[in-house]
Amino acid sequence: MSKAAVVYWSGTGNTAAMAEYVAEGAREVGAEVSLWTSAEFTADMLPDYDAVAFGCPSMGAEQLEETEFEPMFSACESELKGRKIALFGSYGWGDGQWMRDWENACMTAGASLVSDSVICNGAPDDPQPCRDLGRALGR
Repeated sequence: MSKAAVVYWSGTGNTAAMAEYVAEGAREVGAEVSLWTSAEFTADMLPDYDAVAFGCPSMGAEQLEETEFEPMFSACESELKGRKIALFGSYGWGDGQWMRDWENACMTAGASLVSDSVICNGAPDDPQPCRDLGRALGR
């Protein structure tokens, strides 16, 4: 059984809802899943998991949330080489540039993205893409 962590920051609840769906999908394929907020998760915890999904909404000028999430993620970045990860988040404006930048940072760090990232404008209307991301993470 694989162990997966779903780590997220949410301001309005949209990314939190996405995190729950990602966790559901991973559990559907038999993964043992832990759900963490970015304030609870540290880089020291990465070795405890076979795969990690990171979720953060687009903030400001299409960037990661910079008080809690970005410092936690930056601390994890040097430990991502060869690690299975997935990315997700919601946005209210723009075209998803923050996600493309985030994917590039992860690939540069040597992470292995398990599937296409999932973004949604506002609340997730359809939970299926998030569940599919979780299934890919949990395999």
